Amino acid sequence: MAGRIPDSFIDDLLARIDIVDVIQERVPLKKAGRDWSARCPFHDERSPSFTVSPHKQFYHCFGCGAHGSAIKFLMDYDRLEFPDAIEELAARVGLKVPYEGGRAAAPQQSDTADLYTVLDQSARYFQHALADSATARAYFDGRGLDAATIAAFGLGYAPDAYDGLRSALGNSPQRINLLEKAGMLTRGERGGMPYDRFRDRVMFPIQDRRGRIIAFGGRVLAKSDGPKYLNSPETPLFHKGRELFALWQVRQAQQKMGRIIVVEGYMDVIALHQHGLPQAVATLGTATTREHAEILFRNCADVYFCFDGDRAGRQAAWRAAESVLPRMREGRQAHFLFLPDGEDPDTLIRQEGNAGFEQRLTAATPLSEFFFAHQESGTDLRTADGRARLAERCKELIASIPEGSFRDRMLELLTDKTAIRWSLSASLSPQMREGVEEMLEERVAQLRGASGPSADAAPTARSSGGVDAQRSVVRYAVALLLQNPNFIESVDAPPYAFAALRRPGVGLLIELIDICRSRPAVNTAALLQQYEQREEGAALRKLAVLALHGDAGTLQREFADALTVLSAQTKQQRTDDLIAKQADSGLDDEEKAELRGLLAARRR
Repeated sequence: MAGRIPDSFIDDLLARIDIVDVIQERVPLKKAGRDWSARCPFHDERSPSFTVSPHKQFYHCFGCGAHGSAIKFLMDYDRLEFPDAIEELAARVGLKVPYEGGRAAAPQQSDTADLYTVLDQSARYFQHALADSATARAYFDGRGLDAATIAAFGLGYAPDAYDGLRSALGNSPQRINLLEKAGMLTRGERGGMPYDRFRDRVMFPIQDRRGRIIAFGGRVLAKSDGPKYLNSPETPLFHKGRELFALWQVRQAQQKMGRIIVVEGYMDVIALHQHGLPQAVATLGTATTREHAEILFRNCADVYFCFDGDRAGRQAAWRAAESVLPRMREGRQAHFLFLPDGEDPDTLIRQEGNAGFEQRLTAATPLSEFFFAHQESGTDLRTADGRARLAERCKELIASIPEGSFRDRMLELLTDKTAIRWSLSASLSPQMREGVEEMLEERVAQLRGASGPSADAAPTARSSGGVDAQRSVVRYAVALLLQNPNFIESVDAPPYAFAALRRPGVGLLIELIDICRSRPAVNTAALLQQYEQREEGAALRKLAVLALHGDAGTLQREFADALTVLSAQTKQQRTDDLIAKQADSGLDDEEKAELRGLLAARRR
């Protein structure tokens, strides 16, 4: 859908929706104090660790880390895209979703319906043509497909004619225009009458995540100068970088998926489904994109990429790894299976059966192992230069991984291999850079036999206001505001007295304050939705479930106290800066007056 959905609408929608009602329609909840609890619908567990907070309008599983708003729940549980989840929730409360800029770049609703209709009619035309073509049926018979599989995937045949589909469906200028817009007809370089794009090919319908046909893939039967496989072009409905062949069938086959297997060809997918592995999907003639990676992980936490073992297959695997790394949040895993020369999943599953292919999957290479094997290629780790080169190759890719245990493990492996400290790229936020570099220092100390103290062991003092007086003050203030956006009433208008404080998280705190000030209806769930795809999201999710003790009045006073402490720290920082400058290069008259005022205020 074209056009961005305004944040103000999402805030209003989440304020009207009760997340308990949304989840309870799908998962049985039990009252547990102020919250509700259940066994998590996203992983197997015996005792309930899944909680739903009516106050925060937020769910969280303490077992697997699943979390989010009502929007995120529909995306993860019903496997809807973001706009579709918004549309469904809006319909519950009688709201119409606005799109900034309208939908000029997208097909109008009636036009969209016509495109779906004509593509569905094209699929039926190809299926009837398959029934009439002995050659096409023989091809599928030779590949070992049974009638049930052919029907389940809606396979068909495009006759060897330039006007077969056009004559059957395009009997008016409007219909011809619609078929052309759907990618079913094409024109020559000199224009002229459009003709059938697919000719003398067995046809594979491509469905979206609702089961609607949006495009086709075709494999040529006879030798020709054209490509062996041909996909529909990009259309208003079809964007190959965001679609996966057979994801609809995978979702229909199993409500809770243990894994998804990504292969390269239509027939590879279909063969695995027919032989008892209905978890296979394929990209559509393109490398694995970040959009593909997000869709895969949204449907399942464990993804297996299956490629040829030759150079081209390993390059395709590396492109998949690069796309997956920024999506490796808590609980997600990726593996890589490389096949013997001359084999593909279709041939192997028919030779070895389900059990044999399962054994190969069990022995698949984890992402971390494949990552370092690829990066170490051509590098001599016995030399300092080789180790430095490896660190340089890896640092930006590892920095792209969301904060969590997988990134920590990748950093540990890199440090083990290089035994050197390296600087993170400038793209990291200061607080992330500081935390990662501290961890690296500890790890290097361990490798060298030293016993450095953990950063977590540092003592913290409490101020008279009851909040931590060291750098955790910022964290505490963020947690208080995140869980209680209405505390914005305690904050004076900008400029903020602590804006210049050089401490991790101050920028994030100011950003949250500005969001809460500009969006009065925002709640915890909406704030987390705002940061879902940003690097700060992981830290905010942890703070959203941090236990805060005290009633609303007490917590609001502690929030105000925290801001007071930060303001005092900012003044101390400025005082130290001026004293240092005075010793170094001297102060001008204005700065001298400022320093005298700061020192006098501190004495008072």
